[in-house]
Amino acid sequence: MRIGLVLAVLIGTSLTAVAGSGPVIVIPGRPGVPVIINGVDASYAVVEGDWGLGRRMQPRPTVYGGRYVDDDPYVGHYYPSLGRSPGYGRLEIEPPPNRKPPRRAESFHQSWSARSNPTPAQSDIPQMPPPVILAPRIGPSGLPPGVR
Repeated sequence: MRIGLVLAVLIGTSLTAVAGSGPVIVIPGRPGVPVIINGVDASYAVVEGDWGLGRRMQPRPTVYGGRYVDDDPYVGHYYPSLGRSPGYGRLEIEPPPNRKPPRRAESFHQSWSARSNPTPAQSDIPQMPPPVILAPRIGPSGLPPGVR
């Protein structure tokens, strides 16, 4: 009985180890978001090879049925983040020398300033003194008069 249980556990663990290293079909987690492996769109493709945290060496996995993805696609516009200069330069049209000059712009001026409000002169006596509180008088016995 015990030998059968030990044999079933060994077979089960060896099958899961083999299943983790075989080819897999890649299913994207979100629709429309491709799974890119080494520049190849591996969505709904078969990937073969060992990779991940369980391997000390990282071999290049083989993707069957994927398509290559261009890292920086040509979009027809200049983006400085791509690190390339624009294809045709700026499109500037030189006006003819005998054209009528444009109207002068109206003058515009705006200014800002900031300052602190002046504080009134301080006197030694406050404007609204607090009410005076009289302390009870203490008699010779250490208690107020009328208390025994």
